[in-house]
Amino acid sequence: MKLDREQVLHIAELAKLTLTEHETELFAEQLSAILEYAEQLNELDTEAIPPTAQAIYQRNVMRPDAAGPSLTPDEALANAPHRKDDYFQVRAILE
Repeated sequence: MKLDREQVLHIAELAKLTLTEHETELFAEQLSAILEYAEQLNELDTEAIPPTAQAIYQRNVMRPDAAGPSLTPDEALANAPHRKDDYFQVRAILE
């Protein structure tokens, strides 16, 4: 698939890029080559290949979420530069 100048400029606008004339020509060639290469995938016979969600087996490596003992407010705020009651006290950034 050969991209023309207007298509490259449209893609650049979607990406909020400003291209020079040289870059427009260069990217038209490069993007066209990428699309032509990807077009080769449509020529593959995939009838005998079952659809899969993942190409490799994946498993959950996270531990189960379980409640455990937590710090007391005094322990959690022991190194706080400023505190108010049981909370960190910070300067307001919005008025």
